[in-house]
Amino acid sequence: MSFKLVPDKKFSKHYAKLTAIEKNQTDAKLRLLAENPLHPSLRTKRIQGTVSLCESSVNMDIRLIWHYEEERIILMLDIGHHDILDQF
Repeated sequence: MSFKLVPDKKFSKHYAKLTAIEKNQTDAKLRLLAENPLHPSLRTKRIQGTVSLCESSVNMDIRLIWHYEEERIILMLDIGHHDILDQF
């Protein structure tokens, strides 16, 4: 059972600014996220101080910010270097 990933405007804007290598890494992690949001290599966890926001790792620096929109839909809110977590 896979999830549908729906990108927010902010996510799409920040994704476009990634390097080609970062985009390749991100695409691989997005496929994993769609299949299993709790896959160990994603290191998924709730963002402290929030009720429903989650973060997953693309690599040691890049994070995906997302939340469950509906039963099988994940809304991709943002992507960026580790400091994007300060916004949440």
